[in-house]
Amino acid sequence: MNSKKKDIRYTVSVALMAAIVVLLANTPLGMIQLPIIKATTVHIPVIIGAIILGPAAGAILGCVFGICSIISNTTAPTLLSFAFSPFLSTTGIVGAVKAVWIAVGCRILIGVAAGWLWILLKKIKVPSPVGLAITGFVGSMVNTICVMGSIYVLFAAQYAQAKEVEMAAVFGLVMGTVTASGIPEAIAAAILVDVIGIALLKALGIEKNVNAKKEAVEV
Repeated sequence: MNSKKKDIRYTVSVALMAAIVVLLANTPLGMIQLPIIKATTVHIPVIIGAIILGPAAGAILGCVFGICSIISNTTAPTLLSFAFSPFLSTTGIVGAVKAVWIAVGCRILIGVAAGWLWILLKKIKVPSPVGLAITGFVGSMVNTICVMGSIYVLFAAQYAQAKEVEMAAVFGLVMGTVTASGIPEAIAAAILVDVIGIALLKALGIEKNVNAKKEAVEV
């Protein structure tokens, strides 16, 4: 009976977090339109979900994020939307598969990486506020590095064409995006995941339970 209740609670929790991902992905707060790419904050509930519910839930939420990214880039395309939407592929089926990897695969990695990093940090007894900030920062950077790195490896020629630059300049432009957009996004994620995560851990009684166990061991 307890197992059934836990399964239901887990499913409902994942569904609620997925709803938040979908909501953010369909508002200006979730997908911020920049001149050539869409900056995102949708990775934040993915990271928080991975922390609270585990890496598997993080992977599911990352997948939801990726599907929303495909829809967003298909319905409101930018110069780089061919790298996120299989329906806008300029290189046929191969390009479509690459786009699915960037839009969905890279986003699944956010949840997996954040979930396992949080488990590791708790195992080595890193204080929760510090652990949450680290997980938020790393989770966000996983998103930026995986996405921009994949674009560089898989779509360098198309990226150069979209930006109207020589192929030799692509690496510098990718690194510029990682630095100028990725790092500020990661810092914001660290702060938001820390603040929201602490509140959720306390509200759900997770932090309380951990502290209670510590006190019991000390006694």
